[in-house]
Amino acid sequence: MEALDILLPYQQAVLRDRNPLRIWEKSRRIGASWMLAAEAALEAMPQKGDNTYYISYNHDMTKQFIEDAKFWARRFHQAAQYLEEDAVDENNKTFKVYALVFTSGHGVFALPSTEYAIRSKQGNVIFDEAAFTKEFEGIKKAALALLIWGGKFTILSSHNGDDSPFNLFLQRVKAGEEPDWSHHRTTFAQAVKQGIYRKICQVKKQEWTAEGEQEFVRQIRRIYRDNVEEELDCVPVRSGLRYFPRVILDPCADSNIPVVRKGFNDAFLREKRKKREQTVEKWFESEIAPLIQTIENPVAVGEDFARSGDLTVFWLTEVLAKKYTGTAAVIELRNWPFDQQWQFWLLLVDALDNRFLGGAADARGNGQMIAEKAETEWPGKVISVMITRAWYGEWFPKLKSRLEDREWTLPLDDYLIGDFGVVRMKAGFPLIEDSTRESGSSALSKKRHGDGAVASALSLCAVETCEDDTAPHAEVTESGNDDIWRGY
Repeated sequence: MEALDILLPYQQAVLRDRNPLRIWEKSRRIGASWMLAAEAALEAMPQKGDNTYYISYNHDMTKQFIEDAKFWARRFHQAAQYLEEDAVDENNKTFKVYALVFTSGHGVFALPSTEYAIRSKQGNVIFDEAAFTKEFEGIKKAALALLIWGGKFTILSSHNGDDSPFNLFLQRVKAGEEPDWSHHRTTFAQAVKQGIYRKICQVKKQEWTAEGEQEFVRQIRRIYRDNVEEELDCVPVRSGLRYFPRVILDPCADSNIPVVRKGFNDAFLREKRKKREQTVEKWFESEIAPLIQTIENPVAVGEDFARSGDLTVFWLTEVLAKKYTGTAAVIELRNWPFDQQWQFWLLLVDALDNRFLGGAADARGNGQMIAEKAETEWPGKVISVMITRAWYGEWFPKLKSRLEDREWTLPLDDYLIGDFGVVRMKAGFPLIEDSTRESGSSALSKKRHGDGAVASALSLCAVETCEDDTAPHAEVTESGNDDIWRGY
């Protein structure tokens, strides 16, 4: 079919594989789900076609799959109706079902990654990012039951540790212990070699150049630098190294949470004070103030400080109830002078007004000056936190517990999710690993050191300290320099 000519060789290889059982270990960013959406549309179009049930642990992925199927329906010149409805699972929890129904009566349905969602169904099943679900075996068992009436079952995923159920099953397939399954493997390097960057240029109507392709590869590998083996090279790493595995981060990631980034070059410091203040105030009024106006509930602020090396990150958490919070926004400041960082604090708290619940400010090194100013400006509301091993040992586990229970959210942002990936267990404590990583080519995202993860933990510290006056305050020391764990 001419409409499928835009597919790359590795995508076409999976599409041509008519085996009813397929498993695909893959890199991120290679268009695997997008291609399978084409296959799902092709299956649903004929009168004697089939339904396809797409399941994934991530809400945004399920919705995007239907959007991809809509793209292919238009490309195939097929009329289809988009549907969205609430459904209730066996535990009386509500979840969204997205569907695209063709004139044939068959459709493409996007469901959450739970065994219950595909019971008693008939048709094909696509199980995406299978390594990141807690119900791998249950979903696999339920999907295989569908094959009694025909249909196909495709499992695909990037890796999530060498002991994930996905990888353990994959190893049996590779060893020939599951002979009915066909196996595909596509790394990011293979996708680039087979033309993915050329295809991106074609879609964006940009000219392809070898230099542009090299920069594209460098940028993607920077983004996933801390987990490049698993995310891009299809090599599972030894389980337990990462303190915050993707399996608990991704379900809490929300594409609707705004991330605002602002950086200054070194020349900005030499501008006159009034001009610097006016520049920050103008930017705040245009970019931050409208965002603040949308927040209705009390907000706790966590601030991880940096001057010119890493990032200053403000993590704003909206407190809806005792254990019910939602990240309202994350704001990253790159290379901001001290005066302007303090100016930002003043503008932020003033904009929040009576919604400002409190804050926890990083008081390590140069950050101590601003943390002290904040603590004295808003006494009883802002605490200075001298981050030590013991502090990490208290608050990272609390943050992890909230994430595991889906009681904490974070932006669906590769850089910020990568910040959580550099938290590793060392000497019995979850700590930021030593290296500073370069995650992007721009001045706004280049150097990072787990800043987002620390700001998130500080925000949780502010939430729990502020919402309960009897809660123990964060560790504060007058000097404490001998015990400070800087991670480098």
